[in-house]
Amino acid sequence: MGESVEKKRYTIEEYFALEETSEIRHEYFDGEIFAMAGTTLNHSRLASNIEFSIRKQRKQHCDVFRESVKLEAIKDFYYPYPDVMLTCNPFDLRQTNKIAHPSLIVEVLSTSTEKYDKTVKLKKYKAIASVQYYMLVSQYEISVELYSRVSDALWTYEEFTEQNATINLEKLEITLSLSDIYENIVFEKEEDVA
Repeated sequence: MGESVEKKRYTIEEYFALEETSEIRHEYFDGEIFAMAGTTLNHSRLASNIEFSIRKQRKQHCDVFRESVKLEAIKDFYYPYPDVMLTCNPFDLRQTNKIAHPSLIVEVLSTSTEKYDKTVKLKKYKAIASVQYYMLVSQYEISVELYSRVSDALWTYEEFTEQNATINLEKLEITLSLSDIYENIVFEKEEDVA
């Protein structure tokens, strides 16, 4: 999560109005808004590569969104901007500015967000009944972590670190290869955008 913009508490209506006119995106959490930091080229490439791979394989009644669509993680309480989301929910596909029932959520990790993505977001995303998969993608090495829903209370965890590995999102009938995810990625030391 980015830096809190100010100490003012916002209603959900004020937040939505701000997002419609703002040139930068803000996450909303319990009345506070947080400006989203810029991204690295690798971060943007990874999100694009994943979106492209999913878009080619998604079912016709599904759609995939990247970085600029907010998630209604908890109605009127928590609205983050995941890096990639896939939804097959007809209600979601009729919305103009948010997704509430994603099947897949992807976050590209950075040094400033990794802990938050692996703790707070993991807990909140797993509580969304429609979510079948939560994928965490490193931009500093070949490493993809996948949480897969088995039942309401049970999730499995897998880590993929080999260039030739494939990730089978069986419930979505999508297979992602790490070679496609990491296409054109040049690893450098861990740096974050200020």
